[in-house]
Amino acid sequence: MDLAAQASLDMTQIDFDRYARVALCHQPTPIEPMVRLGELLGGPNLFIKRDDCTGLATGGNKTRKLEFLVGEALSQNADMLVTQGAVQSNHVRQTAAAACRVGLKCHALLERRVPHRGGDYEQTGNVFLDRIFRATLEFRPSGLDMNAEGEAVTERLRAKGHRPYFIPGGGSNATGALGYASCAQEILLQCKSLEVSFQWLVMATGSTGTQAGLVAGFHALTRNLPVMGISVRQPRKRQVVAVHDLTRKTLEKLKAPTIPVSKIVVDDGYVGEGYGIPAESTLEAIALTAQYEGILLDPVYSGKGMAGLIGLIRQGFFKPSDNVLFLHTGGSSALFAYENAIMTDQA
Repeated sequence: MDLAAQASLDMTQIDFDRYARVALCHQPTPIEPMVRLGELLGGPNLFIKRDDCTGLATGGNKTRKLEFLVGEALSQNADMLVTQGAVQSNHVRQTAAAACRVGLKCHALLERRVPHRGGDYEQTGNVFLDRIFRATLEFRPSGLDMNAEGEAVTERLRAKGHRPYFIPGGGSNATGALGYASCAQEILLQCKSLEVSFQWLVMATGSTGTQAGLVAGFHALTRNLPVMGISVRQPRKRQVVAVHDLTRKTLEKLKAPTIPVSKIVVDDGYVGEGYGIPAESTLEAIALTAQYEGILLDPVYSGKGMAGLIGLIRQGFFKPSDNVLFLHTGGSSALFAYENAIMTDQA
């Protein structure tokens, strides 16, 4: 039975209101066709799930996770959110905005993970927005265990009398992943209303919470929509293990059956030189999506995810009749920190 036939049945839904939650997100986000890009590539029918339109601080995928994470923080009477990410972290930007929305302080650690960037890299893009949201920032060198660093800072702040709540990088724990289990349910309801079935969902995968949440959500709802994660950082084997581990923990939180590791699908062929360093395929994906669909991708996550989708189409991975959904995770505010690389490519 394909996804359209499954979605036409009365779907057993998950009650996400049983978890602590705060409303931060515009939802449901639209699913739109990408006709011109699909015609250019001569591949399957392409659609895009616009999670760049979640609303908070220019939008992005972290907002769905933060609904549950901030909800849990408020339930614990926190007065401050503490988190960590790379310098141009979309997650930190949205966490800082969420803190403003609910009246909490925000403190963030930024890892200098991307080499050979000028001084402007730490002032523009997401960092500029972090400062507008009055987040207090600390920088760290590359290569540290940033979650451990964040937890140590959380304890330091607690000793000073604050009531901090620590959010791991990317909001990627079982609580945060509930946001994308909920999104999986949203997608299935949209399949029913749009009368469309998807054979694949393709997305960028980094800190694992988005992919794990989607896989857990579809599995808990007994719907078989494979999720292809395009790695933005780690080798495939490591990413598969990390995604599976968080998927398993999320399913435990959902009180749903576990899932075999064989259900986790990752392609690591588009990482390039490393995290936050756009490859030629990334820059091409950004340009084509902008020029054929009027949609802005980011150079760290969604650009590499779209590069993977384009590459898979060119390899003949999909059937011409397939409907393929791309999840846009947001992040276009980081484009300003990569202007030289992007405009050099456009010259």
